[in-house]
Amino acid sequence: MTTTQKPRSFNIAVAPGAWGIEDASNPFNPSWEKVLDEAEQAGYKGIELGPYGYLPQDVDLLSRETASRNLQIIAGTIYDNLVSEVDFLSVVKKTHKTCQLLSGLPKAEGLVGQSFNPPYLVIIDEVNKERSSVAGLFNEAKRLGPIEKAQLIKHIKEIAEISKSYGIRAVLHPHAGGYIEFEDEIEEIALAIPEEIGLCLDTGHLYYSGMDPIKMLLKYSDRLDYIHFKDIDLPIYKNVIERRIGFFEGCSEGVMCPIGKGVVDYSGVKKLLESINYTGWITIEQERDPRDCNNSLKDVSESLQYLKKKGY
Repeated sequence: MTTTQKPRSFNIAVAPGAWGIEDASNPFNPSWEKVLDEAEQAGYKGIELGPYGYLPQDVDLLSRETASRNLQIIAGTIYDNLVSEVDFLSVVKKTHKTCQLLSGLPKAEGLVGQSFNPPYLVIIDEVNKERSSVAGLFNEAKRLGPIEKAQLIKHIKEIAEISKSYGIRAVLHPHAGGYIEFEDEIEEIALAIPEEIGLCLDTGHLYYSGMDPIKMLLKYSDRLDYIHFKDIDLPIYKNVIERRIGFFEGCSEGVMCPIGKGVVDYSGVKKLLESINYTGWITIEQERDPRDCNNSLKDVSESLQYLKKKGY
């Protein structure tokens, strides 16, 4: 007698980046209330904090506002220049503040078999002027020298140690336009950081930077604690790369599209995640200009419904 394995289900969250929230001080950002309202309306179970200072940093207020919308906080983000020694004191302060907030909020749902439960601290080396215009262009991107690379690794480890002291799992997120972007850079950093730091791989950023998302998810399956989903409009992507206009400039032109309307194979991704027994959270993003956020509710709703139809 044969038994049929029950299809795996996933918990799916959304990030404020889907409303164009990349900088908390951007005057064009929609209100955080609007973002939480629309995340609930679209049917999401969870949401990230977004950039430092965007969502309220008062634990009681944020707990009430998320609970009233049936949302769980899945992760916070440190998105900064992780190479500079000069800027690192500010990064340390942000890390403590973010971890204090995350550790004070109600714990998000963990899944059976998940190695590390949320919340996570997502560590990202920010998009920088030197690498932004050549994002996705392996042969044109200037690489860090040994001293700068050592500083980057040291800073990642220090951030992760702070996070660990609050009981929060740190996960490193390779990002197009930063200094941890291409496959060789990801491999070198992954080997240099201890296993106490997991990985948050992003399907859209992997494709943008010349990698096969499915192959990379498989390659790092033993370090994969958390995943971001994005999709890429192939004609816009090719145009943006050819013009070398900059990563976020490309996002403003619509290079990121709703899940299922782009080039990433999400049926193949699902099969891969099932084969590696991934049981963690998945967070949807769609980087865009916040001035275009009137379309966000429609897009994040379509993304979630597409994944549900695919059996996620």
